[in-house]
Amino acid sequence: MKDLIFDNFQNAVDESLLRHKSILDIITKLQESEGRINRAVAKSVTNCGCIRVDAKKQELPKEDDDIEQLSNALKTHIEGKLCDSCREVIEHEIGNNLFYLTSLCNALDLNLYDIFIKEYDKINTLGRYTLR
Repeated sequence: MKDLIFDNFQNAVDESLLRHKSILDIITKLQESEGRINRAVAKSVTNCGCIRVDAKKQELPKEDDDIEQLSNALKTHIEGKLCDSCREVIEHEIGNNLFYLTSLCNALDLNLYDIFIKEYDKINTLGRYTLR
């Protein structure tokens, strides 16, 4: 069932992409959409203020500590919670990014669901040891 949702989305993107069919157009639009996500997050901090960034050096646990302690020690540096308005803008920008990522898959004859499943399997197999 879930693969049908991915396939339907991938087909809908393929049918709706008119102006930016060139691989060069797709990859530059994908990069632009990534920048727009970053800008929307930054605006949540600088314009709205619903979230705050409190960044400092990540303090890593001692060498003999386990992976669980490493995970607990590392922080996102985000304080606060997105307001509804900022959440809506960021979701919109991520949606655009998914559109262009899917367009890239279409142009290269890649199946988005297959990529998703491979990544999911890798995460499940390696767990926290993927170390991303």
